[in-house]
Amino acid sequence: MTARQPNTPFQAPPTEDRYLAVTHAVTNQPPALENYNLFEQDQALREAAEREGAGHATETLRAFGDLAGAAATIDLGFRANTNKPVFNTHDRFGHRIDEVDFHPSYHELMRIALDNGLHSSPWTHPGTGAHVTRAARYYMHSQVEAAHCCPVTMTFAAIPSIRKQPELAREWEQKILANSYDPRNVPHTEKSSVTIGMAMTEKQGGSDVRANSTRAYPVGAEGPGQAYELVGHKWFVSAPMCDAFLVLAQTPVGLSCFLMPRWRPDGSKNPWQVQRLKNKMGNVANASSEAELRGALAWMVGEEGRGVPTIIEMVAMTRFDCMIGSSAGMR
Repeated sequence: MTARQPNTPFQAPPTEDRYLAVTHAVTNQPPALENYNLFEQDQALREAAEREGAGHATETLRAFGDLAGAAATIDLGFRANTNKPVFNTHDRFGHRIDEVDFHPSYHELMRIALDNGLHSSPWTHPGTGAHVTRAARYYMHSQVEAAHCCPVTMTFAAIPSIRKQPELAREWEQKILANSYDPRNVPHTEKSSVTIGMAMTEKQGGSDVRANSTRAYPVGAEGPGQAYELVGHKWFVSAPMCDAFLVLAQTPVGLSCFLMPRWRPDGSKNPWQVQRLKNKMGNVANASSEAELRGALAWMVGEEGRGVPTIIEMVAMTRFDCMIGSSAGMR
């Protein structure tokens, strides 16, 4: 580069770019992947849906592919992960609330998922290809944002376990399967739709849930469908704003399964308390927590002492979605 000679007047470049602070032109970046149809542009998904019995749902899947690929939908995923959930132990009056505050984008993603039956459709409309159709939509939706799919999956997966206790199924099933989303922190009796979570893992147990130390004490009569109070801790409770949870706890007969709501029937807060949210490297849009159960009211689901076989019905379905979600992440 030739240096300017002394006393030579400076000559501005023949452009007005200097007033716009333009330093360079971007020529090697692809356009944003948005406003495309996730179903139409995925040949493997289209062929799999047809092969596995969901060919009759092609138009439904195409419509959902448009929704999932829209720029506005994709933006919800980015916003939900940028704005992590915030945990509030108490309200401003000093009442214990154990409430997680999510960004509106998280709630909108949940609304899309539940309005479209990603938690319910195989149960409400069984038949050839029902699970395949639901899996294809879940696969596309997970590509938008994976974290909020956790409560969607658990709500979907809870049905086989809860059906093992018919009286509880009569009270809860229709609200679980309702295609709507109600994020309010109020008793399930005041809601037309609910979400379900699960709480198994404890510090000393890890993957060996038989080592769990949480105890269940009968309120009156004992056995399936009866009320108990649970005392103990859970090292990992994902989606703590679900309306109820399937929980494992010990009785004199052995490890048993219970349905534990966030509110008691009298409208008081059920005494299970979130200690803190997990500080995670990924999956940040979904809240995962540690919780103490301090006499939390719950109802036994299934045979006493057979808690693992009872809850494994739910676990198996969640693992199915884990495979779909992993495939969606790779896609």
